[in-house]
Formats: sequence, structure tokens, C-alpha cells
Amino acid sequence: MTTLEPAPPRSDAVTYQQILDTDTHTVPAVLRRTSDVRFTDADIPISRYISREFHELEKEKLWNRVWQMACRSEDMPAVGDTLRYDIADRSYLIVRTAPHVIKGYYNACLHRGRMLREFDGRVDEIRCPFHGFCWELDGGLKQVPSGWDFPHVLARSDEFRLPEVNVDTWGGFVFLNPDENCEPLTAFLGDLPDHFADWDLENRHKSAHVAKVIRCNWKVASEAFAEALHVVATHPQILPSIGDAITQYDVWGNFSRAISPNNTPSPHLRWTPTEQEMFDVRTDRRLGDDPVQLIPEGMTAREYTAAAARKMWRPIVGDRVDRMSDAEFNDSFYYTVFPNFHPWGAFNAITYRFRPNGDDHESCIMECMFLLPFGDRERPPSAAVNWLGPDDEWVEHAPELGGLARVFNQDTFNLPKVQLGLHAMKKPGVTLANYQELKVRHLHVLLDAWLSRD
Repeated sequence: MTTLEPAPPRSDAVTYQQILDTDTHTVPAVLRRTSDVRFTDADIPISRYISREFHELEKEKLWNRVWQMACRSEDMPAVGDTLRYDIADRSYLIVRTAPHVIKGYYNACLHRGRMLREFDGRVDEIRCPFHGFCWELDGGLKQVPSGWDFPHVLARSDEFRLPEVNVDTWGGFVFLNPDENCEPLTAFLGDLPDHFADWDLENRHKSAHVAKVIRCNWKVASEAFAEALHVVATHPQILPSIGDAITQYDVWGNFSRAISPNNTPSPHLRWTPTEQEMFDVRTDRRLGDDPVQLIPEGMTAREYTAAAARKMWRPIVGDRVDRMSDAEFNDSFYYTVFPNFHPWGAFNAITYRFRPNGDDHESCIMECMFLLPFGDRERPPSAAVNWLGPDDEWVEHAPELGGLARVFNQDTFNLPKVQLGLHAMKKPGVTLANYQELKVRHLHVLLDAWLSRD
């Protein structure tokens, strides 16, 4: 793809790297890393979002071949735990077959094709509900009802093992890839684990998990959470405390990153908020019984927030907090691992996932998980999924997300209207910013590469 020369211009405000220069603690090298990737400014065809033919192409060349996050390993802590993972028209069964072994199978009986399991849960065997064909947890054939009538099966029992899909883990997540010839997960992730070396995602517990059906293509939803360009119009209430146009965007291999500075005013504002005003917006303080937190004179909102966070996290993670920068306690580090997995860095609890809603190319499932450190305590139970329908509002039906639910209401209000607008467009493509929508462009660059493979 043709690149732009010279590099796209940036906001004329302070840069994120200049903000890091004011930190009271040593800034980790990972936050000093930048990329200088440049992409074409060509439009993205709207057919990618509304075409059934394009959806079928994604099914064949993307979802059947790419590494994708299926679940958290903590979702299935005991031997015999199973979890169903669906993508488009395919269904897979993730099974913990031994204390440290997780396997993936095609979720279909080898007799007549009935889905083996509809629901997650713990079993000691995998038995088809239709006729009772049964397999061991490790996929070996265990029982054939009326075996006298299936001598051709019993004679070839090794061929009637449950077919496996590739499964591997990173950061406490279980990844799946149906392609028998796929590259190892470690190669696919590249140096992403280096970015999270100090932000241990594995030793976290899932304290919340909300999934919502949204009436738009999965890419429409995923792209909405890959940039801060929309903040000025969609979330104007947080402009005094988020440097939206100061956000730094980077891409490397199969993943990208955006860093939005918080307790930093937006360059779009025509007035300068005080440190107290920035802090109040950032913490979403409302009138009530909670005492007002006043920032001491001479202290910035970023310094105060970091100091308060160190105090809060110290009982859980110990003196590690003293080695962490103010930036790690303030800013939003949102990564995208192609194609649809969005883990956040530092102690940000958020992780997103976006996927088609079954085989419907014009609706999708958006998921938000909260992952929290638990220190030396016993790992708390993994939160069950709270499912929301397309007309269920986040605030009313997902209180476990706290103030983020109100932000999600604003975000997802737009998305079905984007899908409708794409159908109404006369212009054949959507036009992207050269820098602030770099992560969106990166998604399509990688998507092009996958769809062009033989």
C-alpha cells in the first residue's frame, strides 16, 4: 500500500512525550517507544461494512485462519470445564483436559453433526445430547451407542477422535486458530508481551464481563474504540480532562496502540481548566456523601491522582507502585491485537472484544471485561457474562461497569446510525484522518493482507 510522504502532521499542542518529561517518576521504556508508520490516505470501501459477500470472504480467509482471543483461562479453572466460543457461523468447544492443558475442538458431533455443547459448564465426558455418542475430555472416542450397528466406526476409532483446533495462551487469555498450518501464537503476537511485561495481565481476575449486541458491523464497533478523534463530539463532558488530540498512535506488526493523556485538557477547549477541574472530571465526582477531594496547592492533577492510586494499590501489589510512573496511573493505553482484541495497559481494567453476531454481518457483539490485580490473595471467581440485547442500555443493565456505562451509552448510540448511514452514502468509501485514525487504517491494511492470501 502506498505510503504518505512526508509524515502526517500532528496537533500543534504539547506532545505526549513532552507530558512524560514532567513525570515525577521514571517513565518505563515502553511508553517512550514510538513508531513512524505511514499509510495511504485512500478511502475505505463501504462494502467492507455492508456487503454480505465481504462477510463471506472474512469468514473464509480471516476467521478460519487468524489467532483470536476465545476466553480467559480463569473462566475454566478446573479439569472438565468447557466453554463455547462462536465466531460467525462456526462454533468451537474449549476444554480444560488436565490441570495445565487446554484443548479446542470443533463443536459438532461426528455422528450426525449435532452441536456437542450449547452451554458452558463442567463435565467428565463430552456426550452428544442427540444420540449419545461420547468422547473423553482428551478427544478420544469413549462410547458408541448400539455399537453393533457401527462396526465401521469401532474399527476406526482413532479416526473418530474429536478434531482439534490450535489453542495457546498468553497473558491469561486463551487464543484459538482453526488453521492447521498457522504460525505459532508467539510469532503472531510479536513483541506485544514485552509491552505488557510490567503490566502482568495473567495475574488478574475478571471482576466484570458484559456483552452487548449492537446493530452494526463488527468493524464499525471496533474502530469506534480505536481512536480519540470522536471525543470532542461524542464525549464533550470529559474534554477538560482528556488530551484527545494529543493522543499518541503507534503500530507494530499485528498490534497497535493509542495513548490518551488524562488530567490533561483537550486542545479543543477555548478556556483553561484548573487542576481541580481536571481532577473532578477525571474522577467523575458527583454531589453526594463522598467528601470532596481537594488537590493541594502546588500539586498537579496528574501528581495527585498518581499519589492517590499508589496508596490505593499498595495493599494489593505492594511496593511495586513506587516503581510506576505518574503516567501509568493517569493515562489510557489502549492496544488492538488484530483483528478484534483490545487489552489496555498499566492498571487500566478494561479489555474489549468485538466479533460478528453469529452469521449476521450487520450486527455484532461488543464485550467489555474488567481485569483487576489480586496480589497474594486467592484468585477470586471469574465473573459470569452479563448479556445485553441491542435495546438494553449500559447504565440500566450493566451497573458493574460504573461510570464507564454512561460513556458506553454515548458511544453505542452512534454505531447503529453509522451502519444505516453507510447504506445511505452515495460516496463509495469512508475517509480517514491520516494520524488520529492510524489504528483504524492499520486494521484494514492487515485485513487486506489476510484476504489476499491463497
